[in-house]
Amino acid sequence: MKKIGKYEFDSLEQAESKINALGVATDENGNTYPTHKHTIVKLGYIVLEQGIYDEDGNETKAPVLSDKYHVDVLWKGLEPINPEAEVLTYIEPNDWYYNRIDISDNGVHSFMGLDYQKYKF
Repeated sequence: MKKIGKYEFDSLEQAESKINALGVATDENGNTYPTHKHTIVKLGYIVLEQGIYDEDGNETKAPVLSDKYHVDVLWKGLEPINPEAEVLTYIEPNDWYYNRIDISDNGVHSFMGLDYQKYKF
């Protein structure tokens, strides 16, 4: 089962902690890599209002950024809470749902053209 979740965290460090809790390993060169099968995209502090620039490209009004760090996740292979239920319900591992947000469109990012509204939690 594929599900898409959009999340916001107080900081990059909080997001990294959540991501690392999903499972990571370190290779012989000291590089870390995920041991889980989910796809994670770190969006960062997203633009809420575009900046304004003059004809020479000089900023006349700075963009407004979110004060929250944003991450999108394409969850793969989640187990239903109750596999015997008539309607299957899924939940993210490691309490990710506490940071989940809901938006009315696809947002600033999508996974391979998957419609967030169709695949969201």
